[in-house]
Amino acid sequence: MHGLLDQLALPSLQTIWTYHIVQASTIALLIFLGFIVLGILVRKYAFPRLEELVKKSGSDYDDKLLAAFYGPAQWLIFILGFYFALRYLPLSADTDLLVLNLFRTLIIILIAWGLYSLTDTDSPLAQELQRKFDLDAIITGFFSKTARFVLIALVLVVIAQEWGYDVNGFIAGLGLGGLAFALAAKDILANIFGGIVIILEKPFVSGDWITTNTIDGVVETITFRTTRIRGFDESLILVPNATLANESITNNTRRGKRRVSFYLQISYESTREQIQQCVDRIKAMLENHPDVHPETIMVYFEHFNDSSLGIKVYFFTVTTVWAEYLAVREDVNLKIIEILENIGVNIAFPSQSVYIEKMPPQNNNTGK
Repeated sequence: MHGLLDQLALPSLQTIWTYHIVQASTIALLIFLGFIVLGILVRKYAFPRLEELVKKSGSDYDDKLLAAFYGPAQWLIFILGFYFALRYLPLSADTDLLVLNLFRTLIIILIAWGLYSLTDTDSPLAQELQRKFDLDAIITGFFSKTARFVLIALVLVVIAQEWGYDVNGFIAGLGLGGLAFALAAKDILANIFGGIVIILEKPFVSGDWITTNTIDGVVETITFRTTRIRGFDESLILVPNATLANESITNNTRRGKRRVSFYLQISYESTREQIQQCVDRIKAMLENHPDVHPETIMVYFEHFNDSSLGIKVYFFTVTTVWAEYLAVREDVNLKIIEILENIGVNIAFPSQSVYIEKMPPQNNNTGK
């Protein structure tokens, strides 16, 4: 009798359990399909409406934030539907924990996806920051890569902690490894920081003609480690950025004018009137010269030298281009020579005069 009852009860329990599984699976499937429909409706109606509201805010940052998280938000609806559908199924405790960890991991990845999009050099936010703070594209790219590297490292650490891994030793190892790398690559890091200083302060940019204590040429490219400079003899010079950051740099391209300073040495045979005429005519010539900057022109008789009289000539050229500057100097020099010839003044050269006050008597003794 008991055996017959057991045989009758067992199929009933199996039927109930099967019915429960089918019912739960059906509801889970409906939940998942409902979230899919919700995602379609949100993408078709909610997001366009939200974009209109964001555009009316008057700020560009919320537009860029919405653009960065547009993709992750759509996937979030799908993941939520998948999570709630699985949670409705009669799963074991271990499976429930696995589903929960998987859900948290996917949420972390979605957040990281949005932040990763915000740190892209081509992202609207990065372009806006570059325009607002006048950042160089190299600096923007460097900060973007650094932020992305840090973001990926943090995401990996957080995900590892979610799955129960001990990351303390890993973080300590990274710290020691970073210290060892910094000590081993201190010269490289010095050049990188020197490059950052050059790019941020912008003492020169590509195409500028610069002069330091050791180099003279035109800047071709600026990288984080070195600066490529093309010399006037067509030689290519690679200068470490740490060296440039610690040197005095003259940016000849940014000059508004170029200085000319020299002494005109005339002979001591020149009279006072001739010296005054030289000073007046040279100054008048410079004041009327179209390529001489009118702001600062100085011509003065200044020195009594050992073998010459020194007239100080000091002025600036309008142009800063090297070839044009030399052409102006040549024209000014030729005009000065013409002035000296008209006045009758000679250019002095190093010489020494010997004056004999008394000649020694000649010996006329012929030996007789």
